[in-house]
Amino acid sequence: MTDTVAHLKLTLAGAQRILAAAQARAQAMGVPQNIVVTDDGGHMLAMARMDGAKPLSVMSAFAKAKTAASARAPTGGAAADVELKLALAQDLHYTNLRGGLPIIVDGKCIGAIGVGSGTGDQDVEVAKAGLAALAGASIP
Repeated sequence: MTDTVAHLKLTLAGAQRILAAAQARAQAMGVPQNIVVTDDGGHMLAMARMDGAKPLSVMSAFAKAKTAASARAPTGGAAADVELKLALAQDLHYTNLRGGLPIIVDGKCIGAIGVGSGTGDQDVEVAKAGLAALAGASIP
């Protein structure tokens, strides 16, 4: 057994590629969005608030990305009877709103994307378009 493991890292260039693809999809849909890309620890690497996106949705987009990075799973899957408890246990850094997706490459979470300002379905569609721009990323 070793004391260290190899670790993939999402670069700023990769985060910007994801961000640009997500913005392009949101623009094509006619739905201005707030888009946040984080590293695997939920720390922001790139962010955009498109013209016309709801200002308060910046916070939910970031929360979606942090939640997806921490859980290593898409947001929106928690049962309604535990979502508030999870949010409180995580000092309100957890959200069950749809639109957060982990960035999985070679089976490892290297970051996440969070999208907010549209419907849950629109947010997920934009997030998936962002992931599609990163070579090797799995799309849930």
